[in-house]
Amino acid sequence: MKKFNVAILGATGAVGREMMKILEERDFPLASLKLLASARSAGKTLPFKGEEIVIEEATPAAFEGCDIVLGAAENDVAMELLPHAVKAGAVVIDNSSAYRLDPDVPLVVPEINPEDVKWHKGIIANPNCTTIITVTAVGGIHKLSPVKKMVASSYQAVSGAGVGGMRELEAQMKALSAGEPVVCETFPYQIAYNLIPQIGGFNAEGYSSEEMKLQNEGRKILHADDLRVTCTCVRVPVMRSHSVSVSLETERELSLEEIREAIAAAPGCKLVDDPANKQYPMPLDTSDQDLVYVGRIRKDLASDNGGIALWCCGDQIRKGAATNAVQIAELVAAL
Repeated sequence: MKKFNVAILGATGAVGREMMKILEERDFPLASLKLLASARSAGKTLPFKGEEIVIEEATPAAFEGCDIVLGAAENDVAMELLPHAVKAGAVVIDNSSAYRLDPDVPLVVPEINPEDVKWHKGIIANPNCTTIITVTAVGGIHKLSPVKKMVASSYQAVSGAGVGGMRELEAQMKALSAGEPVVCETFPYQIAYNLIPQIGGFNAEGYSSEEMKLQNEGRKILHADDLRVTCTCVRVPVMRSHSVSVSLETERELSLEEIREAIAAAPGCKLVDDPANKQYPMPLDTSDQDLVYVGRIRKDLASDNGGIALWCCGDQIRKGAATNAVQIAELVAAL
């Protein structure tokens, strides 16, 4: 089996560290692993397969000899450095939003559109975490009958904002328990015991950048140019795993039995839909694993076209980011 020289750009962040974990768990065929981060992290080490790997500074020359680069850095870093990785001959799988809507860049969820990997020109984009979780949940339904319309509300864990988000929730909980003032750095308001209905900046129509990703990215992944989506994204005081409430309409009216069977058979999904016995998806159950749990499946009472309502949860650090990227790398390795 061929082995690959892999680099992780942004290796010290929450997603970068998770990528290391997933590479080891899935036994990706590695010849070598290079960890790249900012100059302040260079020289430090991170454990991998019983060894300590020295972190190197991310520079344009750092990608020489790399076959695959997993990007886990912010947009500005991705746009500055990843073209150098492509010039060096690597295939880039980027978790930032920098290239997701570029028509020359595939946007891939391996359970939904793995074939799109084949037309890459050096960069493959990893979708937004909420988009990945949602399209994985509805992918089986979309195959039965194309989804025309989707109304979604996301309940997004603080880890979606990185390590800083998790630390801030922990610190605020401790401070409140001790009767001390809370400090807000990662989020604009106190997140402990609170909800913040803003993730990203707002556009002229009043939608946040996070909310528009589900429509724009969902269309590209599902190959559904006419898909209509309205979305509300909310940050919640949950440590890990995003949840999404989805109401959708399909071209053909589907029975609940058809939908449950499709979700149960869909790759990457687990049907958890027994409300009579209090069985439904929850963040605690879906954290630190890769399946998207789907439940609370029922007819949408507000729809005139046989709409369906459902609830899904998935670990946004793993399937919503790191695992999806490594799965794409596996597709690249198989080309």
